[in-house]
Amino acid sequence: MTTTRRFALGALAASIMLAGHTAHAEITDNEIRIGYLADMSGPYRDPIGPMGQDAIQMAIDDVGGSVAGANVVVLSADDRNSPDVGSSIVREWIDERNVDMVTGLVASSVTLAAIRLLEEENRLGLVNGAVSSGVTNESCSPNHIHWVYDTWAMSNGTAKAITQEGRQNWYLLSADYSFGHALEGDVERVVLENGGSVVGKARHPFPSSDFSSFLLQAQASGADVVALNNAGSDTINAITTAGEFGITQAGQVLAGMVLFSTDVRSIGLEAAQGLQFTKAWYYDLNDETRAWAERFRERTGNMPTMVHAGLYSSTLHYLQAVDAIGTDEAQAVRQQMAATPINDIFATGGYIREDGRMVHDMYLVEVKTPEESQNEDDLFRVVRTIPAEEAFRPLSESQCRLVNGA
Repeated sequence: MTTTRRFALGALAASIMLAGHTAHAEITDNEIRIGYLADMSGPYRDPIGPMGQDAIQMAIDDVGGSVAGANVVVLSADDRNSPDVGSSIVREWIDERNVDMVTGLVASSVTLAAIRLLEEENRLGLVNGAVSSGVTNESCSPNHIHWVYDTWAMSNGTAKAITQEGRQNWYLLSADYSFGHALEGDVERVVLENGGSVVGKARHPFPSSDFSSFLLQAQASGADVVALNNAGSDTINAITTAGEFGITQAGQVLAGMVLFSTDVRSIGLEAAQGLQFTKAWYYDLNDETRAWAERFRERTGNMPTMVHAGLYSSTLHYLQAVDAIGTDEAQAVRQQMAATPINDIFATGGYIREDGRMVHDMYLVEVKTPEESQNEDDLFRVVRTIPAEEAFRPLSESQCRLVNGA
């Protein structure tokens, strides 16, 4: 089925399903209430954290501060990467503040706990920070959408490219929680499917500051590639330690599975040069992304990461859907969002599948050398664009109950 036909059918289905809603269209409490739940102080503070709220506010500003005659209000909280804390916050937001939509949702463990509550209470979740592909696979629901990336896409881009280059033997170092476990499994699958082998594995505490023993094991394994199945400060600490041990100088390839521009800045081009990894978005892709990134920097003093761009994009798409149908009822809004293609600074021709995965192009990038970099913002070169239909897990392999009716 062509993309155009998919959208046409989606729009028709949505119009039929929404007919009953629009007759009594209303905004609850006469406000659109958004809850931004994220790690504000831990390992994901810099790539997502407090500046994520700035990205959300930019989307709100771009629709004029209100939709369907209702003002848009944002609440925010630090989940401290704790499923118990995150669940408690989401419960309070629903029971006491009548929040319509929760976004951010960074640590996969927090996200999986939060989306269960959102389904129970029929509220909408826009997952931007969490990476576990299980969010729209075995843990899919009709009440959340996964926007930026996932472990299937990140591993498929990076591990496939490196293995096909002839580096066949892999050592997997993974964060010991749901995100790291999911990424480990997806990387191993891609390596094996492309003729490689996994010669060793280890899991480190989350978060961790001492990677010495883990990287000594990786070094001793004789692997061609050491995959870092972690993110944020864990990835920074691991790459820094690997540099101190001379791992890459000795010929092993270091593959960061989830890297942000903030990580590369922290590590520095001298240590990070040559790293290849997959990105969902980069601020230097085109004139439109550069213009939006400059707006973000004027507001925050920093260039945006791919999650910041995703927060803007998903919030904007959500608000436009509410405005189009005149109600904030979760299922009606989700249907409208799914019926409408995503064309903005984050994605061109993006679309939301029945499993809740927002499908869009991804990018394999390489960190530039200090000599190649023209300025402090010139960090990467795009090795290749991964088309949307190749980037994410095919529905034919889905375990999502919304797809297979299980």
